[in-house]
Amino acid sequence: MDIRDMQIFLAVANEGSITRAAEKLEYVQSSISIRIQQLESELKTELFRRGRHGVRLTTSGEALKSYAEKIVFLTQEAERVVADNSIPRGTLRIGSLETTAAIRLPYILTDYHKSYPEVDLTVKTGTTEELIHLVLKYELDGAFVAAPVEHAELDIIEVGVEELALISGGQFPSIDRPEQLRNLTLLVFRVGCSYRRKLEDWLHLKGIIPAKIMEFGTLEGILGCIHAGLGVSLLPRSVVERALVQYNLRSQKISEKLCKTPTLFIRRKDAYETVAVSEFIQIAKRRFNLMEPSFIQAK
Repeated sequence: MDIRDMQIFLAVANEGSITRAAEKLEYVQSSISIRIQQLESELKTELFRRGRHGVRLTTSGEALKSYAEKIVFLTQEAERVVADNSIPRGTLRIGSLETTAAIRLPYILTDYHKSYPEVDLTVKTGTTEELIHLVLKYELDGAFVAAPVEHAELDIIEVGVEELALISGGQFPSIDRPEQLRNLTLLVFRVGCSYRRKLEDWLHLKGIIPAKIMEFGTLEGILGCIHAGLGVSLLPRSVVERALVQYNLRSQKISEKLCKTPTLFIRRKDAYETVAVSEFIQIAKRRFNLMEPSFIQAK
C-alpha cells in the first residue's frame, strides 16, 4: 500500500465512480480497477460495493477513507515543509464565498500574484458549510467564509467586515416593515449559505413565512432576478455598489442584528502554515481594509 494507492482510492471514493476517477486522474479505467482490486486483496477486505450506477464505500472503506485523507495530506504537507523557505511558492488552494469571490478576491489575487508569481493559486467557491467541509477534509488550504464559525479543528482569523442589506429591484417600493416580505420571493444561495441563514432566522423571529424561496448557484443569477423584479435577497452592500453599473437595485437596512458580518479566513489548526499561506492572509487583511465600501443609501 503506497501513497498512489491512497490517492486512487480517494478519487474513486469521492467521485463514486471508477470511470470518473480515471478521467480525473488521467488514468485508463482498467488500471484504476486493477489497483483497487490489489488494494482490497492486500487489506483482505472489500472497500467498495459495485453497482450499475457506480460504487459506494463499505464500512471498511469508510474507515480507510479518513486515514487515507490524512496520509495524503501529511505526505503533501511534508513536501511543502521541506521546500518551504522565505519565498512563497508551490500550490495554494483557496476557497471563497461567491460574494467574496466577486468583489474582494480579484484584488487579493492580483496583489498576491504580483508579489509571489511562483505560487500556483487555485480557487473554489461554495457556501460557508461547503467550504468548512472542504478545509476539514484537507481539500483546501484555507477559505473565506462568513461568521459565525466555531470548530475545534479550525484556526479562525477575521480578515474584514461586510455590511449586509436587503436588496430589491429599483421598481419595488421601500420596504419599511418586515411584514412586507411576507408576499415576496426570497432569492438565495443554496442551503449552507450564512447570509441565507441570517435572513431566514430573522424572518422566523418575526413570525414571517415568505411566499417562496428560490435557490441559485451564482451571484449573477440572484442579481439578475432582483433586477427583473422577481424577489429580494440579503447581500453585502459592497456587492450592490459594483452591481449598480449593470442592475437597477435598491439597498436598505432591515435589522441592526443583520447589519455587520465578519468575513473569516479558516484553515486547519494541525496544518503547517507555509509562507505562502501566511502572506496570503496578510494581503487579504490589507485589501479588506483598503476596500471599505462607501455604502450607498437606499434608492
